[in-house]
Amino acid sequence: MAGKEAMIPLLTPYEMGKFNLSHSYFDCRIVLAPLTRCRSYNNVPQPHAVLYYTQRATNGGFLISEATGVASTAQGYQDIPGIWTKEQVKAWKPIVEAVHEKGAIFFCQICHAGRASNYAFQPDGVAPISCTDKGLTPGLDGQDWSPPRRLRTNEILSFINDFRLAACNAIEAGFDGVEIHGAYGYLIEQFMKDQVNDRTDQYGGSLENRCRFALEVVEAVVNEIGPDKVGIRLSPYSKGMEAGDSNPEALGLYMANALNKFGIVYLHVIQQRGKAIKINDKYETPYSLLPMRKAFKGTFIVAGGYNSEDGNMAIASNYADLVAFGRLFLANPDLPRRLELNAPLNRYDETTFYLSDPVIGYTDYPFLEP
Repeated sequence: MAGKEAMIPLLTPYEMGKFNLSHSYFDCRIVLAPLTRCRSYNNVPQPHAVLYYTQRATNGGFLISEATGVASTAQGYQDIPGIWTKEQVKAWKPIVEAVHEKGAIFFCQICHAGRASNYAFQPDGVAPISCTDKGLTPGLDGQDWSPPRRLRTNEILSFINDFRLAACNAIEAGFDGVEIHGAYGYLIEQFMKDQVNDRTDQYGGSLENRCRFALEVVEAVVNEIGPDKVGIRLSPYSKGMEAGDSNPEALGLYMANALNKFGIVYLHVIQQRGKAIKINDKYETPYSLLPMRKAFKGTFIVAGGYNSEDGNMAIASNYADLVAFGRLFLANPDLPRRLELNAPLNRYDETTFYLSDPVIGYTDYPFLEP
């Protein structure tokens, strides 16, 4: 086995803080990325999620849950799970327990959609909240977005508190920790990106001010559950949900450095994958995360359409500590084993990603034969 580990960087040992990561009989740096599945009816996790997550759980594996709302104002899509009520916490418990019975580590991704929502998902049909009153383009991502309401400065603390309480609830539900969702154009990233944030108070304007909300959320969550149970996901180069930034390199580097003072266990960054170009006689992607990787002192996780070859290269070159796989892990619940055996991979079916069906496109992808 040692020879195989030497040949397959993704299948080498790694300790993430207090967590020793390994998949069954071999060590592994493969992470189940957070994947929205839209199968938590009325925002309550369902029993069929037990099978979905345990299919992808192995002894020492690391799983990150689908984006989970921190409050009744946080939802942006139909049937997204939440973790702000006792009912939701109770519903998560058997799912987490089942994952732990397989020996896996399980973090809950806590999220607020911000302006990426509409009246139908908001309590009493009110406007979604954001750092701005600028709305998303109608029809973007096939959704009927509603114009948001700009948060007043004196309201912001209560939304930071929503993340703190959600983290507390996640620990009560049995999760090993939480990943704060600061990516994909949702609320935290709306504050960070200068193409969205048009505030003139202490939460807008300069880079430091725009990152204040994100860092105050991190601080509140760390103070509640401890830094060894906290990670964050960022996407500085992404323009998703019309949340672009004029200087993503500076944004990413600032956040990587600023996060160090909280001692959180990991930083999970979505890479904007671009075609490699020739720079100083070497072919490099124009969207390198290397400066962030070098700046951040904890575990560094990358994501963004990686395949096994890309993932192995990222680990072998010390570009990242761990690689998160989304669609490949969705379609291949036994992904670590398939990579270890160099076995063919199932193809994913995008048309079934967000069905409400409890089986189709959810738990019906085949495993390798024993």
